[in-house]
Parts: sequence; structure tokens; C-alpha cells
Amino acid sequence: MKYARMVIEKESPEEYGYDLIKYNLSESSITDQRLSDIGVVIPDVKLLYGEHRGDPKLRELVVEKDDGLSAEHVLMAPGAAGALFIISTTLLSQNDHLVVVRPNYATNIETPKAIGCEITYIDLDFDRGFSVDIDRVASSLKPNTRFISVTCPHNPSGTTMSRAELERLIQIAEDHGCYLLVDETYRDLSYEAKLPTAASLSKKVISVASLSKAYGIPGIRVGWLITQDQVLYERFLSAKEQIAICGSILDETVALELLKKREQFLAKVLPEMRRRRDIVQEWIDGEPLVEWVRPSGGVVGFPRLKVSADFDAGAFYKTLLDEHGTYVGPGHWFEMPGNYFRVGFGWPTEEELRGGLKAISAALDAYR
Repeated sequence: MKYARMVIEKESPEEYGYDLIKYNLSESSITDQRLSDIGVVIPDVKLLYGEHRGDPKLRELVVEKDDGLSAEHVLMAPGAAGALFIISTTLLSQNDHLVVVRPNYATNIETPKAIGCEITYIDLDFDRGFSVDIDRVASSLKPNTRFISVTCPHNPSGTTMSRAELERLIQIAEDHGCYLLVDETYRDLSYEAKLPTAASLSKKVISVASLSKAYGIPGIRVGWLITQDQVLYERFLSAKEQIAICGSILDETVALELLKKREQFLAKVLPEMRRRRDIVQEWIDGEPLVEWVRPSGGVVGFPRLKVSADFDAGAFYKTLLDEHGTYVGPGHWFEMPGNYFRVGFGWPTEEELRGGLKAISAALDAYR
């Protein structure tokens, strides 16, 4: 493994310093929650080793509304990042091939890079609505392709595949004999019809999610992977046991208590996030130098600046931060040109969101 720090983490707001940012529009989750916000009181639990697969009741709650899935298909992990690490290190070697959409959540790309496998990128196009070119996916497969990696809803654009598109990808994986990995961390924040958990549709699908983004509790490192392939599950469990043995009893207790209240929690969050999305849409409608593909899930979008070819992205983002106190996720975080940036509308307060959007317009005045 040849590790390199991910740019998105090197330049994250927690590394830069939250106190140096006035308008933080770079975050990819809803507002960070306190225990009191989610109504959780930690009981006097015994701090023993936990069940290696994860708390059985917690695993049941993860898939309680998914037809064909049960707790035996769920493996708890230290966040979605931990689940993705387990999957890549289990399935990939230097002799293997991966097909992955780009842009993407960094771990979906950087861990395979560290392993040294061959990677074919399916680059998403703004002008095609950031939709996955499924024909390109199919034509990119090789005899040694181990899995296809997609995110849905997509990070950083917030776009979502249709049920038909998801089923086409599943069929391609089944026909080829490889797996389809679907990072569906934002699935519970779908603004249109919510797709089923992908792993419920085939033994060749692996689903990954966590409580960090849609539930605003990244401080507890709780995520999971789901597979109906029990032989593969045992391999994933072996990897987890060698990395951490089990999860944190305290973290899983918080997760369990929150998921008991999932429906009530989402009933408050979803309408508010729709309203926040509309705030960004209203700003974009009135800002001639910015366009986006309207997100259909999650709390991020990936706008494009309509600027000239000689646009100095480094200078723009420096001005935006130094002079206007506003932080966004610049395109290079996602191996994209500098006139793209990720805007997070779920984490800041409404006042901060509006202030940050106004600041972006002010920084763009030099390019009008």
C-alpha cells in the first residue's frame, strides 16, 4: 500500500481551522448534532469487546425497511470510509482492475490508488447532468475487473440514478461476474423517489452508508456495508477483525438510539434541506456567472463558474477565503477543473448559507 494524504482532507476546514472561516460552505453533511439534539442519553454500558459484526439490534435497524435483507447481511464499520477501505483491500490487488465514476468521494479513488490496481475512470459530464454513461461502464470492463464503483445520490453533485439505470448496472455486473459497489450514504436524503438499498437487488451488489452525512453525527464513527454474498461477507469480517476487531460500544449505542428515531428525525431534516436547496437555486437563478445541476439528493451540489479560459482558480478561492471569509470545496478536491466547486447547503445555518452565497457573488465581481 502506497498511501498519500487526500487533498480534500489536507485542506479540510478542521485542518485549516474552523475559527478562521466565517461562512463554511465546504461541508458535506447536515449540521453537526449534539446528543441533546437527537435525544440520546448514553446509558451506563459495560465497555467490553462488542459483537464483531456490530450490535445485532443495530444491524436489524439498518435494514428494517429493506425487502430481502436482514441483520446477517450487515457488517458495521468505522464510518463509510472504513467500509470502503475494507472493500477495496479485500477485493483489489495490483493485478486487478476497477471501474469508478469520477468525480467521487475521495476514498473510493484514493484507496485503490494506494493498492496500485489499474483504474478506469468514467468521468461524469456537467452537460449530461452528471449522469453515469452506462454504455461506457460496460465497454470498460476487463477480465480482471473486480468491481464497478458508483455513488448514489452522487457526491459531489447530488444527482441520483433512476431505478432503471441502477438495474442496468446490476445486470452488467452480474453478466461479467464482478461486483457493483454503491456508496449510498445520502440515500436517506433523497428528495424524489428513494431507490431501494442496492444490495437488496442482487448478491453481486455491495451497499455502503453511514450516519455521518444524512444524520450529522460524524463524530461517532459508525457506517456499514451490506452484502447478500455470505462468502464475501466472511472475507469482509476477517478484514474488519484484523483492523479493529469490533466497533466502539459507545458509538454503536448512540447509533442504535438514533436509528430507533429515524423516521421522526428525517421528517424534520428533509423539508429543511429541500428549503436550503431552494435557497441555493434562487441564488443561482440570479447569478449569471454560476450554474449547477439541481441536486436530487444529499446536501451538496457541484456548481460550475461561467468564466473565461484564463480564470485563475487559486487566486479566486484565496480571495473568497481571505477577503470574504468563505470556504467551499474547490474542483481540485475532486480532480476537476478549478471553475467547479462543491457547495454544502446542509451544514451552515441559513444566515451563514445566504452570507456565503452572497460572498461568492462578491468575489466574482472581478470577472464580470
